[in-house]
Amino acid sequence: MHKIILLILTGLLLSPNMAYAGSGDSSMSLWTFVEIMGSLAFFIFGMKMMSEGIQRAAGSQMRNILRSMTKNRFLGVFTGFLITALVQSSSATTVMTVSFVNAGILSLVESAGVMMGANIGTTVTGWIIAILGFKVKLSAYSIPLFALGVPMMFSKKGKRKYWGEFLIGFAILFLGLSYLKGSVPDLGGEALSFIEGWSQYGVFSRILFVMVGALVTVIVQSSSAAMAITLTLVYAGWLPLEVAAAMVLGENIGTTITAELASIIGNTAAKRSARIHSLFNIIGVFWMVLLLPYVIDFLSVFVENFTSIFESNAKIKTADLNQTQVMNTYILAAFHTTFNILNVALLIGFVPWLIRMSVKTVPEKAGEESLDQLKFINAANRTPELATVELQKEVARYGEITTRMLGFARDLLNNTDEKEKMTLISKLKKYEDITDKFETEITEYITNLSDKEMTNKTSIRLRSFFNICNDMERVGDIFYQFAKTMENKMNRKIYFIPEQRDQLNELFAIVERSFEEMNHNLNLTTYDDASLTKCYDLEEETNVQRNAMRKYNQEHLGKDDYDVNAAMIFTNLFSSLERIGDHLVNINESVAGEI
Repeated sequence: MHKIILLILTGLLLSPNMAYAGSGDSSMSLWTFVEIMGSLAFFIFGMKMMSEGIQRAAGSQMRNILRSMTKNRFLGVFTGFLITALVQSSSATTVMTVSFVNAGILSLVESAGVMMGANIGTTVTGWIIAILGFKVKLSAYSIPLFALGVPMMFSKKGKRKYWGEFLIGFAILFLGLSYLKGSVPDLGGEALSFIEGWSQYGVFSRILFVMVGALVTVIVQSSSAAMAITLTLVYAGWLPLEVAAAMVLGENIGTTITAELASIIGNTAAKRSARIHSLFNIIGVFWMVLLLPYVIDFLSVFVENFTSIFESNAKIKTADLNQTQVMNTYILAAFHTTFNILNVALLIGFVPWLIRMSVKTVPEKAGEESLDQLKFINAANRTPELATVELQKEVARYGEITTRMLGFARDLLNNTDEKEKMTLISKLKKYEDITDKFETEITEYITNLSDKEMTNKTSIRLRSFFNICNDMERVGDIFYQFAKTMENKMNRKIYFIPEQRDQLNELFAIVERSFEEMNHNLNLTTYDDASLTKCYDLEEETNVQRNAMRKYNQEHLGKDDYDVNAAMIFTNLFSSLERIGDHLVNINESVAGEI
């Protein structure tokens, strides 16, 4: 699909008849509006492709960065800045952070630092647009990027292919911005006089345009795209600088909706993480709205002086450009960066307070941690490389829930109260239903991810999760059959002799250690650290015990005091436990990537 789109875009880019609607047309017609929307779609698609390309190329590295570089809130700020500057999307970083909090990988304190850093990192996009977008013919950059990226897209090496996607996404982003700049008609005087009529009411006008900026961001679902629109309108002369700055503040509020939406189907910790992001941005906008005119005046003087010195030293000629409007785009980019840096500096010391407020506004819900509901994965759209984090946590939880069936089965074997036995049989049935549901929902999630492009390593990991879930579901089925056999034994008034029960308990003890080893491997930070040595030793121990029980059974069959019916049930039970052991070996091998 991407390749078809690329061919179309390349044809458009190289077409000699390509012209912009903005040239010579000062009317805001329906066609002009459609061209602006199409240009914006180009920009958003390019940003999405660029962000997903780098996430696929460096997904595991980004996960490792988030795990290892968020030990405190200050390091978290740097981590959030770094990742957002790379993926060019604060939304991607905040959604990733919320999902990691949901998976229990990041604490609320760590996530607060990352989200603060993401706010600073997203300002890089504004600088790229301001510096390159209005002083350079962007199609001149797009063509070489296409020339580099398209051959890389056809590479058989996964990472090279995804870096190619990143370059092509960057080229499409430039192309979209170039179209956007050309599509906005020259309505400077009319637009400016209309908007200035609404900007004469001091702080109330600023609040109005903050709401406009937030609305635009919610509609386009990208603060970077909203920033591109704002910068373009400033360059076209539609927006006064103070109005544009108020819209940028609103875009900082609008971008929080992405994290809030991502957390809706997450757990309480995920919702609180998203709420911290919202509180941080809203508080920052509140104080900056009051100081906005003073900050703009200061930055105007600073940026103009700095730019004139730089351009003088670099001997750059800009006589052919509208210098005032270009300068305003610089000031707006500087305002965006200054605001977010100051907001982080002011509020990083109040992270504990932000956490307390998030706890108050997002209380714990009774019964939220329902056993039969997935806890870590949800329907939020993300790349397979990042989804593996939540999948690994969910699969580990699946293992822990299945392990409980071992305790129920052992209690069922040793309990003498018929009422309690029936309760245990019901529990085993309930948990068998849970294992079926988990297997269905997790494998459906994996299947949906498998339709997306991914690295070979991610594909292997998803196949491992798929196999693990299949074996886990079979373990649940075997435990339920164990319960049905015990119910049949109870109804028929068949009893084990002490030796049979003791041998089954010995086998239970071995299988319990096998479950412990399985859960250890499932809870590893990375499956690459999994070892199969202990697992194979326990399998051998299980087989030895099974063989001893089979031999004991055969030797005692035919004796007057040895019940044949009990012997048959005895065989059924130890065979079931041995088969469970085999499935646990399969699970460990899947973790190690050997299946």
